[in-house]
Amino acid sequence: MPAITAPNPLELPRVPAPNAPESVDRPVLAVRTAPSGLEGEGFPVRRAFAGIHHRHLDPFIMMDQMGEVDYAAGEPRGTPWHPHRGFETVTYLIDGTFVHQDSEGGGGVINGGDTQWMTAGSGLLHIETPPEELVVSGGLFHGLQLWVNLPASDKMAAPRYQDIGGGRLRLLTTPDGGALLRLIAGDLDGHQGPGITHTPITMVHATVSPGAEITLPWRSDFNALAYVLAGSGGVGRERRPVHTGQTAVFGAGDAVTVYADPSQDSRTDALEIVLLGGRPIREPVAHYGPFVMNSHAELVQAFEDFNAGRLGRIPPTRKG
Repeated sequence: MPAITAPNPLELPRVPAPNAPESVDRPVLAVRTAPSGLEGEGFPVRRAFAGIHHRHLDPFIMMDQMGEVDYAAGEPRGTPWHPHRGFETVTYLIDGTFVHQDSEGGGGVINGGDTQWMTAGSGLLHIETPPEELVVSGGLFHGLQLWVNLPASDKMAAPRYQDIGGGRLRLLTTPDGGALLRLIAGDLDGHQGPGITHTPITMVHATVSPGAEITLPWRSDFNALAYVLAGSGGVGRERRPVHTGQTAVFGAGDAVTVYADPSQDSRTDALEIVLLGGRPIREPVAHYGPFVMNSHAELVQAFEDFNAGRLGRIPPTRKG
């Protein structure tokens, strides 16, 4: 981990720290530890947002860290066909291979460093599975899946699929080269990530070298969250301790600070952390299973439409 790196980060565009007198560093409101569970046909996940109130998450609904797991031959698993409506799924793969297919014709193979961005909108069916060769051989699997809410005006938008190869990520660094920043979506100091979003968000995967500290500009109208994929360090000016599987919730401000401990564990060369922010939608949320709507009546309609086959049909089987 991770798949996308840079031979010399000092050759990358640099994101300067905000001007200290004018900027306000976001304080840390809380740190939560993600509980573990099983998803789909049985692959292990950490529920990154468990225990965090929706007012701090909006426009995000949930995020799972999938793995990190080293499968033996015959063990890799995926999900069965299932529906979605009313939000977007962002699957960022760090290690391994996944095959996506949906009832709208979207799909493809994503490998380490790739992102698939699926706007469910008015509704579709989809499936995510390991390719046959990975099932036969086994191997390392690790990634994230993030659910991004859609405002009421976009909930019934036409479904859309984006295949974002790892080579398209915007690679950046900090003034001293102490961190590699992979901008997946949104804006960071005028640099744009490749993900096209209905709801304005910023998503960054940062590798912070041991002992390095980074302070990034962060839109004041966005919320701010940090999830530790691996390693240990601190968040905020107070360097609130965080480690693998923990999420930090930030308060108001226009800058986010992250620090990596000088010594990491034997499995981790650096602090691997995902920074997320988005403009809150501030609308009622009715979430049940695979549907995220604005009211109970809309949830009932979504289930009725699914049962009636109006969210699509499973297409003929094809090889991934």
